[in-house]
Amino acid sequence: MNQALFLRRRSKVHVPMGTGGATRAQVASAVREVTAFRCVLSEPLIEQIGLLSATELKYWLREIVGVLRRETGAHVHHRPFYPDFPEQVLTASEAELYLNAVRHYLTLRRLPPTDHPRPAMLEGNFISRVIEPGSISEFESLLEPLVSSRTSLSEEETADVVWFIRNYKSDVFRLLPETVPFREIRAQVGGALILHVAGDARVDAFLERNVETATDVLRLAVALTGGDVSLTTASTRFTAMKRSMRRLLLRLLDHIPNAAEDVMRHAERWKRLAEVLHPGDYADKYPRALAAITAARRNEAPDSFGSRVETLLAQRHIATLTPILQGHPGEFARRLDATLRRATEPESVLDAFEAVATQVSSPVLLQLLAQVRAPRPLPLRAFTPKGAFAKIYGIKDRREPLAHDVLTRAARICEGALVTRFASLPPLGRCFIDPALREYRVPLAQRASSKSLRTLVRGSRLPMPDTRFIRLFLWWKNGRERTDIDLSAAFFDANFVFKQTVAYYNLKGFGGYHSGDIVDAPEGASEFIDLDLDVLVEKGVRYIVTSINSFTQQPYCDLPECFAGWMARVDVASGEVFEPRSVFDRIDIASNTGICLPFVMDLQERRMIWADLGLTSVPRWNNVQNNLSGVSLMLRALVHTPRPDLETLFDLHVRARGERVTSPQQAQAVFAPDQGITPFDTDLIRSQFL
Repeated sequence: MNQALFLRRRSKVHVPMGTGGATRAQVASAVREVTAFRCVLSEPLIEQIGLLSATELKYWLREIVGVLRRETGAHVHHRPFYPDFPEQVLTASEAELYLNAVRHYLTLRRLPPTDHPRPAMLEGNFISRVIEPGSISEFESLLEPLVSSRTSLSEEETADVVWFIRNYKSDVFRLLPETVPFREIRAQVGGALILHVAGDARVDAFLERNVETATDVLRLAVALTGGDVSLTTASTRFTAMKRSMRRLLLRLLDHIPNAAEDVMRHAERWKRLAEVLHPGDYADKYPRALAAITAARRNEAPDSFGSRVETLLAQRHIATLTPILQGHPGEFARRLDATLRRATEPESVLDAFEAVATQVSSPVLLQLLAQVRAPRPLPLRAFTPKGAFAKIYGIKDRREPLAHDVLTRAARICEGALVTRFASLPPLGRCFIDPALREYRVPLAQRASSKSLRTLVRGSRLPMPDTRFIRLFLWWKNGRERTDIDLSAAFFDANFVFKQTVAYYNLKGFGGYHSGDIVDAPEGASEFIDLDLDVLVEKGVRYIVTSINSFTQQPYCDLPECFAGWMARVDVASGEVFEPRSVFDRIDIASNTGICLPFVMDLQERRMIWADLGLTSVPRWNNVQNNLSGVSLMLRALVHTPRPDLETLFDLHVRARGERVTSPQQAQAVFAPDQGITPFDTDLIRSQFL
């Protein structure tokens, strides 16, 4: 049992069979202790912990509170530069703030803590998280939706899958599906099975069913060495392999017909892998594997599908291109927009696409649907490349215009193909879909998602609590050398015009207040920013972009720990500077970048926009002021990029296999932000609705 995993994924915890004896006072004390993290125990859970002995309850509570501490960021000590923040910053003169900063830069000393206690925190009327009891079978059921996902997993989700395989060993096969639909997950599961369930014949059977292409074999080899199975980042450094491992990979490759072209797609990686595979040692046993790898070594590249398509598009030979694309329906969908813009007869292109649209995967159809429904031209065209960390590129929308009726028909084709596919699934009955779900994005690609308190999809817009004050927080600890991480907030108006920054070099302004710059964190350090939302709105601010910058230029992945988040506070003068029960979001900062934009606040709509993005450019002085162009670009990309939303996805399912009703009380299935299937159930959405 992994209580942290269970609590994070389902807001459930397991209570073992107890021997009884815990008093009502002890149970009440446990319930009260959990409320310090904005959580409440449900009545069934309170009844179950009441069946434990006093000692059993103590150990159970210690484990649960430890999980909640780490989830909210309360497992470390938070001490800002100004201990009485924000009062000391509000009352200090600019000269005093400047001199205190200079003294710290020269001596690394911080201001001593004050003796007078802080008043108790004023409680806001914020919704608490309800924790329910869960069984062992419910916990074990967490694995199947993760493995059955039709899109990529985040690093945290991959770790969850590996935990099950490592701890259940051979018993994990009763929890695994026969086949894994998404190729990256096949490699991750296959690699974990090889490493942790060695010797079980069912491992070979799993690989035979799930390895279908040469790239599947390559991904499996990458997974075994802990690399990026998306194959988009720098080449994996392959290490020496045992003979049994080499034979396994070569055997899998040898069984794949016409592997040469697929090998050539990643020729350089195959060359590096061949250095440890030594395919010549098994030339007689696996001749086709040797031939494919030899072709890559000699750069004997056959004419690839991609190069043929690009040539025909450039020459505008659409009549020749269309039947070729029909043989690759997914690629047809990805290139439909470009093909239509170059076609003299777009209707014939749409006819050809309609004939194969039902063969295109749901994620690709949903993305295409969002693109053709979006207004044109877009204020900004943004691209999020596939990879292990999140980044965005933006360009001006210079696409040739498409007729409205062409875009409308393309949307109908996508909808029709999705409804046809979803109609083959079990009926849903009466369904209620909360219109608020149009603010939440479909979880199409989570590989670059950071570990966070709530499982969120980039671009989703969550309602902010009804409060006047928001407190941003950052905590980090030095890596191998002095590490200076800076928390900043950049303010933009409704037209994305920069207004002001609150950062280490400007501690107060526009209704924002910074807790002071700390430049060394051998035992850990915290920085905070208070935001008075009413004042900011009065000054014309609409967007607040939170920026985290590695001033000393170490990438976050090299730090022992670094995380950030935000709290909703009724009053900034009451309570401790860090109060876990006021934490709404916490995100681990662990990407291979030096600049991170975790979230954006839209004060006009009172929405928090989940960003979880990284900047890779490093100016001479790494702070938000020197990155304003990149910050502004990412802000506009988050706001303007068309992405499929959950209301659309669930509506297509209901059209295919249900009946939509107007209230949750009438429904057999509910889709809403706070009940039934929620936007945070990303594993269920990806495995059951994509």
